[in-house]
Amino acid sequence: MTLDRLDVSILEALQNDGRLSNRDLAKMISLSPSPSWRRLRALEESGVISHYAAVLDREKAGLSILGFAHVTLHDHNTETVKKFDDAITDAKQVLECHATSGEHDYMLKVVAPDMASYQDFLSGYLLKIGVVRTVNTSFALRQTKSTTVLPLDQAQ
Repeated sequence: MTLDRLDVSILEALQNDGRLSNRDLAKMISLSPSPSWRRLRALEESGVISHYAAVLDREKAGLSILGFAHVTLHDHNTETVKKFDDAITDAKQVLECHATSGEHDYMLKVVAPDMASYQDFLSGYLLKIGVVRTVNTSFALRQTKSTTVLPLDQAQ
């Protein structure tokens, strides 16, 4: 799907406030409600808008530990990778999992309420998958920036 100026305006508005009513959205992008609604539906149906969610403050939700675990697998056989991917998909502590280039195979973004809970995840779950050779974790000491807003002006 090719995004035009109005599509980008809709996406930017919704990234800043996903609870906008169609009437308010239409007003913001200078369209009447019907065409605004049709464009929004097209963006949803095409998958450009994948879903809607509330963005929580993880620390206020009791998850003060944020770690980035760099994982290396024993090998890259199809079965090994599938076993790891399946296990990570089921791990609620893992917010993101990226297969990466470079020294490690994966980078996981992991949350936990405390270090003991992270240790339980590491030794009681991640290493017990049976396909992980090494895990090196870096912990966030403070967060300078966190956003879910994509820079759509850079995508064109």
